[in-house]
Amino acid sequence: MKRKWTDKKVLVLGLSKSGVSAARYLSNKGADCYITENKPLKEEDRELVNDLEKEGIKVETGKHSDEFINDSYIAITSPGIPPKSEIFTRLKEKNIQVIGEVELAYLEAEAPFIAITGTNGKTTTTFLTSHILSSEYNAPVCGNIGVPPTSLIEKKPDYYVCEASSFQLATAPTFRPQIACFLTFTPDHIDWHGGLDNYFEAKVSLFKDYKQPMYAVFSGVDETIYKFSQTYTGEKFIYAKELDKNCCYIKNDAVYYKKTQEEEIIKLSEIPLVGEHNYQNTMCAIIVAKLTGISNEHIREQIMSFKPVEHRIEYTATVQGKEFYNDSKATNPEASFVAVKAFPDKKLTLIAGGRDKNTDLTEFCRDYINKYVSTVILIGEATQRFKENIEKNGFTNIILADSLEKAVDISLTLDNEIVLLSPACASYDMFNSYEHRGEVFKNYVKSKL
Repeated sequence: MKRKWTDKKVLVLGLSKSGVSAARYLSNKGADCYITENKPLKEEDRELVNDLEKEGIKVETGKHSDEFINDSYIAITSPGIPPKSEIFTRLKEKNIQVIGEVELAYLEAEAPFIAITGTNGKTTTTFLTSHILSSEYNAPVCGNIGVPPTSLIEKKPDYYVCEASSFQLATAPTFRPQIACFLTFTPDHIDWHGGLDNYFEAKVSLFKDYKQPMYAVFSGVDETIYKFSQTYTGEKFIYAKELDKNCCYIKNDAVYYKKTQEEEIIKLSEIPLVGEHNYQNTMCAIIVAKLTGISNEHIREQIMSFKPVEHRIEYTATVQGKEFYNDSKATNPEASFVAVKAFPDKKLTLIAGGRDKNTDLTEFCRDYINKYVSTVILIGEATQRFKENIEKNGFTNIILADSLEKAVDISLTLDNEIVLLSPACASYDMFNSYEHRGEVFKNYVKSKL
């Protein structure tokens, strides 16, 4: 049930997209909104702050003042603020409830949510699911992809297809989507959550007790998730594994769906996405589409017309007979695992490196570089540690480059069919973001045409 917000003081933590969206939504509902941002005001945000203040929303930067905090009815937090931060402690001392923007949207929205979570694969699956559902519904993407769900409430969608990060789930105590999907689980965001167990608990909170969705969708190949699914008591569907019922799987070079009777949905050759992991993403999206009543014909047509999400094994161009792929979103080794596996029968040049996250590289080097890669070109701050670990695991065909552009130039001199940018590192040593890194790569590759 929607709350009455008129004249209630609402504190919004952070000048993020989600925080700004929440403040604007609640201000339009009559709330007295205060945005508090601990970081100093950036010049590029000055116009935004002026606009917010014209709308009657108070904004402070560089601090969290008592004036803003005191007497708040509720606080809406941005995903990037960890629960162990000082502001959370102060709010708890004052008995001020803290929720996330996704939780707020869920409480206010009339249409059901489809939540998609996991360490990797969320964005592609979210966009593909929305694309399939759009054949019959108004089902926009939202959540952890830069579209706050509160910004969509007044547009009255039929479904919210929500990419849900662990940060968002940790501050969504009553969030109960109609369909919840759990794709992959590998170590990530450990500092934010205070441990791997806490990270896992944030993910599986989607499926616990009174929050159980109408339908749960689980990976059948991720061992941690599949093991958890066996303890789940609600109605569940498994993808990438053939079972007696409630599953989606591959056989005879096609994807099949089975509730009780087997149905062929699409040939693998008709799927535009590259790699086994993307077949898994596709199977998850097919289950969601079937549960929402989309016809097999529309599912197949929509999958065939889907364009891969930017910076995720994104085909860029063919230059001098070599196919270039941009996987700049791969900011950890686990994400790069799936990228190098996408080209099992091709000679592959891997461009890797950037700002080191100091993750364990043993599996990446031993099981993936040795098996799938012909040449590694290393860039960025992580170069030396990556080189040492790769060599320690018996691979020696390594080239060092002092820039991404130089790496592309070197790749054009090699006798390999595929050139893959999949850094397994953050981007901030040389670029503003992984998007910036991907754009630089694509633009430079295309300049060679």
